[in-house]
Amino acid sequence: MPTYDYECPACGVFEVVQSITAEPLKKCPKCNRKVRRLIGAGGGLLFKGSGFYTTDYRSEEYKKQAKSETKAGDSAASKAETSKAKPDKNLKAKPDKKKRKNAS
Repeated sequence: MPTYDYECPACGVFEVVQSITAEPLKKCPKCNRKVRRLIGAGGGLLFKGSGFYTTDYRSEEYKKQAKSETKAGDSAASKAETSKAKPDKNLKAKPDKKKRKNAS
């Protein structure tokens, strides 16, 4: 349930937990004077942690380490590509063993 802020001229600002469908308070629960509901900022959401945009909140140290790892990975990948074995040209594709029926 949401929390609403109210202002009483005698008691000051106070919070009340109310249902969304509940009527706003008209009188202060302490002194019975007329109160005014304040416009609140609401509950701000900040999605932080695992499962959310993991790159949004990375530290500078992490970013530097990631760059150095990608540079090292790129050089290793290019060496691996040049050393790959080439396919044997003498190998032929195997024909299908299934016989097709002629539809007449």
